[in-house]
Amino acid sequence: MSVRAVTHSTLWQIASQFAMAVLSIITVKFVAIGLSKELVGNYNSAYSFLQLFGILADFGLYAVAVRELSRAENKSDMLGALVVLRSIILMISLGLALTIAFLIPMWSGTPLPLGILIASFVPFFTLLAGILRTVFQVTYKMHFVFVAEVVQRIITVTLIGSVIAFGFRLSDSILLYEYVIAAGGIGACALFVFSLFFANRLIPIHLKWNTALMKKTLRAAMPYGFAFLCISIYRQFDVTLIALLRDDYEIQNAYYGFVLRMTEVGYLVPTFLLNSVLPMLSERDAKKEDISSLLEKTLFILLIFGSICMLFCLFWARPLVSLLTTESYLSTSTSPGSDSALMLLSIPLFLNGLIQLSFYTLLTKHAWKTLVSRMVIAAVLSVGLNLMLIPMFGFIGAAITAIVVHLLLTLILWPASQKILPVTISRSLLVKWILFSMGLAAVLVLFKPLLTSVPSILIGGIAAAAAMVGLLKALNIPAALGFKTL
Repeated sequence: MSVRAVTHSTLWQIASQFAMAVLSIITVKFVAIGLSKELVGNYNSAYSFLQLFGILADFGLYAVAVRELSRAENKSDMLGALVVLRSIILMISLGLALTIAFLIPMWSGTPLPLGILIASFVPFFTLLAGILRTVFQVTYKMHFVFVAEVVQRIITVTLIGSVIAFGFRLSDSILLYEYVIAAGGIGACALFVFSLFFANRLIPIHLKWNTALMKKTLRAAMPYGFAFLCISIYRQFDVTLIALLRDDYEIQNAYYGFVLRMTEVGYLVPTFLLNSVLPMLSERDAKKEDISSLLEKTLFILLIFGSICMLFCLFWARPLVSLLTTESYLSTSTSPGSDSALMLLSIPLFLNGLIQLSFYTLLTKHAWKTLVSRMVIAAVLSVGLNLMLIPMFGFIGAAITAIVVHLLLTLILWPASQKILPVTISRSLLVKWILFSMGLAAVLVLFKPLLTSVPSILIGGIAAAAAMVGLLKALNIPAALGFKTL
């Protein structure tokens, strides 16, 4: 498979995430306007709680499925086994989540347990669609994912937007809160239906109980399931801990939950890039072909993207929060707000690319002991620090914990991956990255004082995007990555 195919696949994923990010911005804005802060906190808490069990339900199947499906001689049998296996684990995981949610004493009498029940349809349909996504990944037909995901988000935005259209503002209605959560489930159902239709056209789906194949796949996925579970713990479990440790969790998670939604794309894009690279990386590595150039370009893209995320969150935190939520979510002289957390999370967003590349290089070499041991350390440290800092500092303590954990993971995971599969970057690419980062930082600092209203923030965003394109062209970055051949 050519670099062109990987590039196109990645670009379709980026286009999908860009479209979904824009629609997600609208969704976040609608939720912030339509629901009271208390219900927003429950809304964010419900989805964050389920993310942990969503990762458990995935159990590393997606990462392994991409590799195994790309190598399988009978892809229909492999896909059928994956779908059956995913369905079984999914039912067990979500069943456990709902049982725990309704048994936690401090959540009794709050809107949270029922919200979790309604919200569970989102991971249910999303994860079923996710295992079908492997078909598009290995066939490099990611435009189908673009269509399915955009349709999903449009449906969700339209349903939630109706709340605003009917004049609801900062509502305390539990019924409205449940409706807003249910809108996500309806959109996720549409995602699954579209994914099923498109996937079946590429690889016929034959649901078949294949014990030997399922056991083999589960054994291969299990180590990475633990690794992904650790990622979920150090990245998302803090919201659930806030809900367990703070009496004011509704307000705390109203502030912090929106920030995690804002940074979600920053965490996901490196994953999508590496999912596109993984089939080629595995194939070339199995054939003992040279993969140094592929790894170098992947690292360079991750550095560029990490700088963009970090600099925007660091210098434009207040304008971004103002644009995506409302003024009431901004920090004041006496209390931190969502913008304070966004600034702190700029560091984890940058380090995430290096961590993800280390993760996938270890995945390629099936060095699961090295990977899991370090991920467990990060998860334990995250829980321990959050237990100490959240009662004292709330969501700011959670953000500080995220910085410490990502720094530690980079220090212990990157060297380990380099011993197994070294990744180097040339001096010329390193200089291009530094100059790009310095140029973008200068532009953001220059425009920051002008961003005093929603129109000015939008205009500033367009100007910043134009500046990034200009920097990329001036530094000849597309040509350095081989885009000139497209």
